[in-house]
Amino acid sequence: MQYKRKIIASLLIGSGIISAPLVASANDSTELEELRALVQELDQKVRVLARQNEVNAEDAAAAKATTPIVNASQNGFGLKSADGQHEIKLRGAIQTDARFFPGGDGVASGNTNAGKVTAADTALLKQFRPILQGTLWGKYDFLLTPDFGNSKVVVQDAYVDAKFNPWFQVKAGKQKTPFGIERLQGDADGKFTERALPNDLVPNRDIGVQFHGQVADSRLEYALGYFNGVIDGGSSDSYTNVDTDNNRDKDFVARVFATPFKNDPGFLQGLGFGFGATYGDQRGSAVTSTTAATASQSNLPGFKSGLGQQTFFTYRTTAVATTVAAGGLAGNGSTYADGQRYRWSPQFNYYNGPFGLLGEYVRVSQDVSRQTATGVTRSDKLNNDSWQIVASWLLTGEDASYTNPNPKQPFDLDKGTGWGAWELVARYSELSVDDKAFNPFGAATNPTLKAQAQARSYADPRSAARKASAWATGINWYLNRNLKIALDYERTSFDGGWTDTAGTAYLDRPTENAVTTRLQIGF
Repeated sequence: MQYKRKIIASLLIGSGIISAPLVASANDSTELEELRALVQELDQKVRVLARQNEVNAEDAAAAKATTPIVNASQNGFGLKSADGQHEIKLRGAIQTDARFFPGGDGVASGNTNAGKVTAADTALLKQFRPILQGTLWGKYDFLLTPDFGNSKVVVQDAYVDAKFNPWFQVKAGKQKTPFGIERLQGDADGKFTERALPNDLVPNRDIGVQFHGQVADSRLEYALGYFNGVIDGGSSDSYTNVDTDNNRDKDFVARVFATPFKNDPGFLQGLGFGFGATYGDQRGSAVTSTTAATASQSNLPGFKSGLGQQTFFTYRTTAVATTVAAGGLAGNGSTYADGQRYRWSPQFNYYNGPFGLLGEYVRVSQDVSRQTATGVTRSDKLNNDSWQIVASWLLTGEDASYTNPNPKQPFDLDKGTGWGAWELVARYSELSVDDKAFNPFGAATNPTLKAQAQARSYADPRSAARKASAWATGINWYLNRNLKIALDYERTSFDGGWTDTAGTAYLDRPTENAVTTRLQIGF
């Protein structure tokens, strides 16, 4: 106590409240009482100030516990609750493309048809997507992705993903079908401006539910889904009645993907491989009028080239009133889906330092039918298949991955430092249509019989190619994590799918040369 008094007295002297002579004469009882009262008063004030500091700290802690966290970064703009249980993010993606066809997509060797494949050079707004995503209660993720690209409005994604734990999660709504490895890659993460030929056979976005998760220390991913079912290469918005099922039956989907060495050092760390499959009973309807069948009616796809996006194969969609001598049949009905459809796809990717590799094979087996003028219906199971291999190399040394790289030194023109990340890419892909799609055309040799026979086929050999083979190369410049510039070239050759001006000679569709560029921003 005596020590405390000395300290207070020293503080009082130092602050000028009392003087040294007052302390020296502290034996006087009156002065001691005054000093004691002053000390008590100061002690009370110190206590009040200390409590006020405590209250302020408590108020600050309480405010911090309830004040939302606002953030803005290269990953978008967001608002998160103080406890981290609720979050909303605003992201976006814009892709502006240009597409050119050097040589006018010229006539193939030996092709005497003066009418070339017409494909106009063009610039286009491929994507314009404001993306809203977030989390509720720490486990319910949601995603809404409208797209205003290509001068139309489409809801690309709209789903809720309940993440109960890593091995059991439930996603419901419009989403990508868990099947193809390149299709599941982010729309902004592709190595080329357009996906390869196998994606003509791979379902895109559909409405349904999937159970998914990761097991074995995240070395194995699985997905089991139940969806409306869409045509090969299509989405649920491809139909006349957008985002509704045009078929009574549904698709069952399953996919597993393993990365067994992901947590182990060594050259196999970046290896992943898997398998996807779908099963459904898809049925369209016969169209015997001269009105073209739509995708909603036939429930069958058409196939497009990669970079050029030019249709090179369709099934018959209009009436062809050609009498066939053998059997008196006439080919005047459109081709339509008429039964079971199986899809299956082995797939893999591999990343080691700056090197990346991705590959997949896809086969689709579909029951189809075509009704003739005499009421006879031809039916077959057609097997179409496709495959691709894609290689990439980051010249600036970043690590390759399934997503876009993060440049070590982002491009900065103001500072004159950094060149971003530069990547060379190459791929080869093929798509083959079942020969039965053109039979009995293939058995005919006489030109007259050919004309009669082709009228009975499921696809018209004069306009539908049997096979497409494409090789492509390109370069990607990632200025930073959000900005990308791409330049690609692809040459696609075809088997069949063309005829002379008289319509009697069956030729190969002209080779397609396509050059594309893209300016992409995503966050």
